[in-house]
Order: sequence, then C-alpha cells, then structure tokens
Amino acid sequence: MAYVFLEHPASLEHDTAAHPGQAAITMHPEQPSRLVAIERELSARDWLGFERVLAPAVDRFVLTAVHPERYVASIERACASGGAFLDADTVVSERSFEAALHAAGGAVRMVDLLLDGEAAAAFCSLRPPGHHALPSQAMGFCLFNNIAVAARYALDARHLARVMILDWDVHHGNSTNHVFHASNQVLFVSIHQSPLFPGTGPAYDVGEGEGTGFTVNLPVPAGSGDEVWVSLVEHVVVPLAHAFEPQLMLVSAGYDAHRDDLLADCSVTTEGFAAIARALSGACRALAAPVGGVLEGGYALGALGRSVAATLEALSAPAGVAGSTRAPATGVAPIAREARDRLAEWWPQLGRRNVRQG
Repeated sequence: MAYVFLEHPASLEHDTAAHPGQAAITMHPEQPSRLVAIERELSARDWLGFERVLAPAVDRFVLTAVHPERYVASIERACASGGAFLDADTVVSERSFEAALHAAGGAVRMVDLLLDGEAAAAFCSLRPPGHHALPSQAMGFCLFNNIAVAARYALDARHLARVMILDWDVHHGNSTNHVFHASNQVLFVSIHQSPLFPGTGPAYDVGEGEGTGFTVNLPVPAGSGDEVWVSLVEHVVVPLAHAFEPQLMLVSAGYDAHRDDLLADCSVTTEGFAAIARALSGACRALAAPVGGVLEGGYALGALGRSVAATLEALSAPAGVAGSTRAPATGVAPIAREARDRLAEWWPQLGRRNVRQG
C-alpha cells in the first residue's frame, strides 16, 4: 500500500493578507507560506516515499452533515463578494471558499483511501485549517471543520462504528469537541495548553449523554514539553486506543506546541512530535486501524516543515521502528498519572493498578 500526501493548489490561494476595504494584514500567521515550508522540507527528502494526490472538493451533502447549508452558503457569498473578515482573526478572500472545499474534500478522500486499503497512512497538507470552525460559526482561522466532516463521513457513508480523533494542536479543538460531544461512536482526545485560546477543553468536560466518557480533554500548563506531551500519548492516548479499538484513527495535527512557535507557550521539539507519531503509529498497527493526519496549526515555518516531515517518517516507518518511541525520561509523568486516575471511571483499563511504572 502507498503512503499518501494530499494537497491542492487552491490551498495557496486562500489569501489571509487583506480584503477590499481593509488595511493589509501582512503578518497573519495562517498564510500560504506554511504549506510552502512543508513542501520544501519534504521535497528535500524526496517526499519520504509519499505519493502526492490532489484533494477533490467535498460533496456539498457531505459537508452539510456537519455545517448547515445556510452557513455554507454564507461563506460562499462572503468569498464571492471579494472577501471579508468573519471575526477579528478569521479572514476570507475570493478564492477561500474553493480552498475550504478542497481542504474538507481532502480529508474525506483520505478516509476512503485508508478504508479501501489504498493507503497505509495519509496526511492532508491543506488549508484553511478546521478544528475551531463550529457548525455555524467560523473562528480561529477556520471555515469548515475538516476532520469532523471526515469522521462524520466515515460513520455515515462508510458505516464505521468507532472512530478515534487525537487533536495534538496546542489550541483546544473546540468544534470537534462540540460536534461529537454526545456521541459514543467517536472518541475525541485533545492535548492542549490551558489557559489559551479558545478557552475551552477543561479536564472535567467528558461529554454528555451517550457520549459521556468519550470526550477526553488533557489540558497542560504553559511550558510543557516533550516529557509531558509524549507521556500523555504513551500512557493515556495509546491505552485509550487499545480500550476503544477504533476502526479508524484521525489526527488533528497542529504543530504550534513547538518550542519555536510564538502563538503559544509549550516547548515540544521536532523529536517530540516524532515520538508522539511513532507511539500512535505503533498502536494503530497493533489495532489494525489506519491512521490519517489533517494539518491544523503550526506557524514557525522551519519548525513546521521539520515536524511534519518527522511525523510522516514515523507514519511510514517499518513496524519495528514505528513502535520504538522512547519512553519519557521519568516514566509516567504526573499529569499523565492524574489523567489515568480521572478517566478510569469510564475506562477501567487506565486504573492505577494498570499503570506501567517508570
């Protein structure tokens, strides 16, 4: 099976610099150069064996399973008019609607490639990002929630019963949290800095109704680095995956927790992201669950390119290498131990007696 990298030129035409009647925003962090930096790094590494595939536009009925038609039409009109600021941070230009259709469509196409056995792993390098876009509200640079649309498609059209989403962007994936808050078909796990935009994702938010226990928020304090983030993946996320047994693993892959990124205050290194991806890839191989990543944040261009490359290396590594991520230097980090104890109410496999001692 191939390893697939989904892209589309429309992603570069989503112009966040300005729109008619407004002064130029020359330093908007969510800019086309993010994708250029990723492509430059991967090109230097001969694309790491990934096959480049054009992302199609999403079918409207697939998109409206998450975002109501009235909202979709409002984004289309704003772009057709030449552009607009949808809030203080989220701007669209004339070509942004098409870019957003391909960003969501790429995530959906990725699901088909993974489930049909045409890709062993895949990554969507598309923009605008998506995990902050609520069903009827753009925010946080996001227009449509690409990963939520893909997960909804996997459940509805591909008839999966269990999808797991790991969001490792430094900002909480508030929309994904919202969309699947009452679902027991989607296990949503978010590691994010708190306090930080958008101000959601407390540890006590565990979902509602049938979905209670299927929303897992793992907030970390400013300054948290590899030891904390890798430990949470190894000792919380991976055991949760083994307990839930997903048929598909999707990743909201943001890289703004990197120590070089100025939009947050965490200190994950490129090797930290590699270790996270190796741990997750090893678990997915053991579970026979295909894994696909969807680009979210990451605004330090050099760090972004290197970290995406490290992620793709981990996802495509031979099985023995994929499961060989190093353990945190001090074993189970206290924050991971606390999370396991807290979550054992819904996931007994994470109880204290099952913690691997470091």
